[in-house]
Amino acid sequence: MVATPAAVPVEQTVGVPGVPGPVRRIAVLRCNALGDYLMVTPALAALRARFPEAELTLLGAPWHESFLAGRPGPVDRVLVVPQVDGLAGQPSGVPPVSALAGFLATARTDGYDLAVQLHGGGAASNPLVRALGARWSVGLRASGAPPLDATVPYRYYQPEADRFLEVVRLVGADGPADYPLLAVSDAERDAAAALLPSDRPWVAIHAGATDPRRRWPPERFAAVADALTATGARPVLVGSAADAGPSAAVAAAAVGPVTDLTGRTDLGTLAAVLKRCAVVVANDSGPLHLARAVGAATVGLYWCGNAINAAPPTRTRHRPLLSWTVHCPECGADCSTAGHPHRPGEGCEHRPSFLGQIPVREVQEEVSDLLSGVTAAPWAPEGTRTGRTPSRLTRAAPTYDPRAEGR
Repeated sequence: MVATPAAVPVEQTVGVPGVPGPVRRIAVLRCNALGDYLMVTPALAALRARFPEAELTLLGAPWHESFLAGRPGPVDRVLVVPQVDGLAGQPSGVPPVSALAGFLATARTDGYDLAVQLHGGGAASNPLVRALGARWSVGLRASGAPPLDATVPYRYYQPEADRFLEVVRLVGADGPADYPLLAVSDAERDAAAALLPSDRPWVAIHAGATDPRRRWPPERFAAVADALTATGARPVLVGSAADAGPSAAVAAAAVGPVTDLTGRTDLGTLAAVLKRCAVVVANDSGPLHLARAVGAATVGLYWCGNAINAAPPTRTRHRPLLSWTVHCPECGADCSTAGHPHRPGEGCEHRPSFLGQIPVREVQEEVSDLLSGVTAAPWAPEGTRTGRTPSRLTRAAPTYDPRAEGR
């Protein structure tokens, strides 16, 4: 936490009213899940660079409080937001709605100079941010949402990192859309090394996702795992306890051995595990974003609409693969109309995988290509991480069972 921050004057932003007076305390609302937080970190880093002496408070969730405590980064402190009616994406375990009035009263005594709404379209989040009593408020605003002092129009489809950077530009902050490197502690590195001891490269597989439509079929993950084993790499399943079912399905379908760490790591250790892996193969989910944040190479599996908002824009270290399926595989309903109120169709209640269009071969080719470019071995002991990966990993994509394509 920053103690007694010095005043930092703010210049007038061209075309947008500036913050009146110095900025000593900033509150940022973003109280949802892991991937949601990581997509906002470029904007947080930009605020930190713009106001280096200000105290930056994240109005977040319980997991933010435990994960970010003592971790270097742009956030100085976390306040857990109580339950807010209509505020989408709040995780479970937050204080009840009855605690909200007291939370806001305390926040007003903190005397925020700037409040930033990066949670969503603003129907519930903008009134919450206004209630903080900050001298200036900026954020996103969907059609019909209450105003703030300055806003950026919220439209459903926009790369999320760019969306949030557009908001903080209202106060003169800016920076790259790449995730800033997430700090991993020595203890977390040691825990990961104990879980993944090897002189061969590890490749993490995350088969889960909160929305079943974002899950690639487990037998295809298994085909990738078996091909990795055949080339000398070591597949490892990762995720939280909520991912136990998808991970078990992958392990059951695989012919060869697959290490399973699902539910066996806290979030910090998971970050270190992903950092230790040469490549991470995952559905569009929190662990995929976490892999990007710790600098791991990734092969991400996306539904086309989600890719617009969440896929990385670069290809040296990241290979997003897209499924262009927009009609429900079960009933044929058009599920591409979110954010377009004038287009017919509201999707459906079915939750099959929408990623079936992505073949195993594409994933294998991208993993193989990323492995062939590894020049430092994150899985090796400190002091020995030099040289390229073994030549057997630089071959073309390994063979696989073509029957997996139709499963």
